[in-house]
Amino acid sequence: MLETAERAAAAPLNLPADGLVAVVKRDCPTCVLVAPLIKELSDRGVPITVYSQDDPSFPDGLSGVRYDDDLGSSFGLNIEFVPTVIRMEAGREAERIFGWSRAQWQALTGIPDLGKTLPDMRPACGSKTTDPGMQARLKVRFSQTGLASRRIPVPREIDPLELVHERGWSDGLPLVPPTEERVMLMLEGTARDPKEVVGLMPPNRVECTVEKIAINAVMAGCKPEYLPVVITAVEAALIPEFGLHGVLATTNAVAPVIMVNGPIAKGIGMNSKGNVLGQGFRANATIGRALQLVVRNVGGGRPQEVDRAVFGNPGKYTFCFAEDEDDGIWPTYAEERGFKRGTSTVTLFPGDGNTPIIDHISREPEGLVQSYAGCLRSLYNPGQINDVSAFILVSPEHAQVFYDAGWSKQRVKDELYARLKLRRDEILEGRQGIGSMKPEDLTDPNRLFPKFRTGSLNLARAGGSAGKYSAIISGLGSITINPCIKEVRL
Repeated sequence: MLETAERAAAAPLNLPADGLVAVVKRDCPTCVLVAPLIKELSDRGVPITVYSQDDPSFPDGLSGVRYDDDLGSSFGLNIEFVPTVIRMEAGREAERIFGWSRAQWQALTGIPDLGKTLPDMRPACGSKTTDPGMQARLKVRFSQTGLASRRIPVPREIDPLELVHERGWSDGLPLVPPTEERVMLMLEGTARDPKEVVGLMPPNRVECTVEKIAINAVMAGCKPEYLPVVITAVEAALIPEFGLHGVLATTNAVAPVIMVNGPIAKGIGMNSKGNVLGQGFRANATIGRALQLVVRNVGGGRPQEVDRAVFGNPGKYTFCFAEDEDDGIWPTYAEERGFKRGTSTVTLFPGDGNTPIIDHISREPEGLVQSYAGCLRSLYNPGQINDVSAFILVSPEHAQVFYDAGWSKQRVKDELYARLKLRRDEILEGRQGIGSMKPEDLTDPNRLFPKFRTGSLNLARAGGSAGKYSAIISGLGSITINPCIKEVRL
C-alpha cells in the first residue's frame, strides 16, 4: 500500500470546560435560520465556541468564529449533521442536539423564549465530513486508519504509476496506485472486517485478508460497490474443488472465469448482453482483474514462474460477466444449483477462451443442437474425453429457437450428451483420451464414451440480441469438473 497522503495533526479544539459548541455551515438553510440565535446567545454572554465549515465570516456579525476549512475540528468532534450544538460540562460533552427544534434548543440553553418567532422545527443538513469519500480522507489525514498492510513511502520525485510496476504488482497494464485513502474508500463497500482472513492463497498459501483483497481491487480499478463480488470470487477460487493451484500451474491456457447472478449484477452495472465478453464495462473488466491481481500479489502466482501455461489467454487479464436473467424462461445457473432467484451469487470455472458457434440457418432446435454438438466435439481434440469442461453461453436469438419449441435447458443438455458420445476407434484415432481409459474399456469396439462427464457441460444465457450466435467457454475438466458457486455477502 502506497503512502502518499501527508499526515497532519488536527488543530487543538480548545473547547470550553463549560459552555456551548456550535458547528455550522453557510450552505445549510437550517444553519442560516439559527445563525441569528447563535449571535444572540453570544450577545447574552453565553460562552459559545463556533466552528464554520465553509465560510469564516459565518454566522454574520459574530466575532471569533473558528474556520474549520480542513474539517479537522469537525472530525475530532464526530460531527455528522449541521447545525450541531454541544453542551460541555466540566470539560466533557454532556449533551448534543442537531437541526432546529425550539423545545430542544430552549432546554439545552436554559432560555425559555429562545427562537420564539421561528418555526417549531427544521431538519439538519449533512456535515461536510459526510461528503462522499471524506471520512476516508479525514481518517488517513488525522488519525490511524487501522489498516494492517505495510506502507511504502512514495518520494515526491517518483511517479506512483511507475512505482507499482517496478515493484512487480502489475499484470502488465497500468494500475491505480493503492493509497491508504483509496483503500479506505474501497473498504466502505463491505461490512466485513478488513482483518478477516478469507483463506490461504496459493501457490504460496499466504493469508488473504479482506484488506489485501481491497488493495488489489483498488489497483484493478474497481469501485467500492464491486468489493463484495470480488471477495466472493476469491472465496469461490479458494474452494478446494476449484483447484486454484492447478488452474494456475497447468501448462494449459485456462484462467478463472467469473459469472455473477442475482440483483447485485445489475446493481453494480455488470454487462450480460451485447459484447458481454468484450471491453467497455468497468465492473466486468475490473472484478475479473482484481481476482487475478490477488492471485499474483498475495499468492505469488506469476507467469513463467508457478504459472506454466504454454500460451495463456487474454482471460488471464480478466474474464468476468453476468448471466442474462431478463427473459425468465430458463432457470439461471444459480437456480440450477439450488439458489433462489433474487439471490446474488458468484460462480467460478476455468476457461481458456471463447469459441463462437455460428448458426444462422437452423430454425428448429434439433438442427441448432446439432451445430452445438459439432463445435463441442472438437474441443481440445476430437478424441479427447472426460478431461473437458465447457459453458455454452446461449444468445437471445438462439435461445428463442429453443423457447419456441418448448425445450427446457435440461432438454438441450440431454440432447447434447446424446450426440457427444465417441466410439473406441474415434478415441484411438485422436489418441488423446486413452490416458483416462482402462485397458478393458478398449476391448469392446461398440462401446460409446461420453465426451463430457456429468456436471462438466453447462448452459447460461448471455449475449447481444442481434445475430444467431452462441459461445463456448471451454476448460480443463481434469482440474475442475463442476463449477464452484458462492453466495455474495455484503
